[in-house]
Amino acid sequence: MFKTDILFLHAPSVYDFRKHKAVFGPIADVIPSTNVFEMYPVGLTSIAEYLEGRGYRAQLINLAYRMLSDAHYDVEKTIAKSKARFFALDLHWLPHAHGSIEIARLIKKYHPQKPVIMGGLTASYYHRELVQYDCVDYVLRGDSVEEPCCCLLNALSGNGDLAQVPNLTYKDINGLVKENELSHVPSSINYVSIPSYQYVVSSILRYGSIHNPMPYMDWVKYPMTMLLTSRGCTYNCAICGGGREAYKKICARSNPAFRSPAKLIEDVRTITSFTKAPIFVVHDLRQGGSAYANEFLDRLSRENVENEFVFELFRPAGDEFLGRLQKATAKYSLQVSVETQSESIRSIGGKFSRYSNEDINNTMRAALRNGCQKIDLFFIIGLPRQSYEDAVGCVDYSRHLLKELRDEFGSPCRVVPYAAPYAPFLDPGSAIYEDPDKYGYTKLWSDLESYRTALLAPSWKYMLNYETKWMNRDQIVAATYDTATGFNELKYEMGLIEEKDYQAAKAGIVKSEMVMAEIDEIVESTLGCFPRTPIAPALASEILAQLHSELDIDGTEFILCGKEEMRWPIRRRFSSILSLLRLGLRFTWQTLMPPRRSSRLRRKDQAKQAGSGLTNR
Repeated sequence: MFKTDILFLHAPSVYDFRKHKAVFGPIADVIPSTNVFEMYPVGLTSIAEYLEGRGYRAQLINLAYRMLSDAHYDVEKTIAKSKARFFALDLHWLPHAHGSIEIARLIKKYHPQKPVIMGGLTASYYHRELVQYDCVDYVLRGDSVEEPCCCLLNALSGNGDLAQVPNLTYKDINGLVKENELSHVPSSINYVSIPSYQYVVSSILRYGSIHNPMPYMDWVKYPMTMLLTSRGCTYNCAICGGGREAYKKICARSNPAFRSPAKLIEDVRTITSFTKAPIFVVHDLRQGGSAYANEFLDRLSRENVENEFVFELFRPAGDEFLGRLQKATAKYSLQVSVETQSESIRSIGGKFSRYSNEDINNTMRAALRNGCQKIDLFFIIGLPRQSYEDAVGCVDYSRHLLKELRDEFGSPCRVVPYAAPYAPFLDPGSAIYEDPDKYGYTKLWSDLESYRTALLAPSWKYMLNYETKWMNRDQIVAATYDTATGFNELKYEMGLIEEKDYQAAKAGIVKSEMVMAEIDEIVESTLGCFPRTPIAPALASEILAQLHSELDIDGTEFILCGKEEMRWPIRRRFSSILSLLRLGLRFTWQTLMPPRRSSRLRRKDQAKQAGSGLTNR
């Protein structure tokens, strides 16, 4: 029904994972998406909404989801028949390095003259390397590229100069790489919805597909949503590519850009108009200061929302703050990443680095006293100074904590521990990535093409691009599975999981270890050694072919815990028929109206771009 000016595509981690069935293992166990990493960055919807408001028709297709949900979905056919003027791909997380480039190549195969644009944190970090690929024309750097993207489309439409587009890396007509200043770093994120659920709903109506913009597998079954409180972070965790110093290096952002409490409440109203599922509040509210957190909670308490809220904690909390969470919500839960039970390891830097285990334990107690429904407690394997014994020690620490809490608050305990490896790669921009020697790491490779190759390795162990002074890759893998076994036993012992889930996880862990051992034997017999560089794609395919001929596996079944463990119970997924009808009618009217800019907005844009040579389309 509607034309498409720009087509946003979200690629799977590996293209085509349906044919290349590597053993990705547990690297996506503690996030909503699968090992295909089909959950796209929410910024795609905000960019699309921003462009729609300025006259461009923007369509979003989650190729990873489409390929995962339909074995016969034809990616090439979708790309070939598109009549979009521009194509855009996210390369936000490094595990998409293979799929994003391969989809870009498909675009150039069928549309050689049409511009291909990339953006995201990884694209920003590797922008010089990325733009050297023949299939990539433009890279938009930074964490807020809504306006730069609009300026770029204007320029490509003949209404401006590429040299004046902020945050842009590109090749000129002579093939020389040009880098414009990363100057567009907004201090607030009130100017657009993040994520834009209104855009998603309206695009379903406009382009006639509920599947194309689907966030992740089983979203219809479990439609969890989120509130993004900020872009950027006040913390500087050594392992995180989204920390304070990483954002300064990659995005030229010295301070987080916050979304105001009033705008967050507008987002809550939009979300609750179509779903009653839990709402995840991204980042610790207290990053914006106590006044910021209190204003949001005061406003939220007046909304009488029945959805459960899930809050992150980056530092300990007591009765005062947790009591406010209880008063402001019908139900709430917490996610707490302490990373390790070792206080000396934790002191290296990051969340909870200045606090003791007793501080953390007291936070658990205060949360349970103040009505918290569930606390997810996360540990990481592969940290600086962490030995195998330190890694698996989180099981004993958790057992002691859970027993104490059960004795104090009754059974079953509502604290659920998880552990995951720091995998598959070190985060570009993180302190460890930038200075591995300082933290006792050996970074095995760092160029983008090596990561693309590594993603085709036969198992997640051979994707790991690091070892530490305290653990090699074999020990990191062993600690991961031994910790998973310990936590599975503990959760069953504490009544946190049912026997069928316990037995399923147990069988999955045993099979995972068996398959990993089989892959090691094949690799050793083929190469004669443990490779320190990424395994060549052709050889990786041979190894996988031999593995699959010997064992009946599909490559995606090796998980450490069930996805259901990480979900919060919901009585009903969606709002009433009446509210859904009202929402549908409102978004349908907005969809049918042609996108146009008001004269006030047009004048504002022109004033903003005065002196840059750019005009609006």
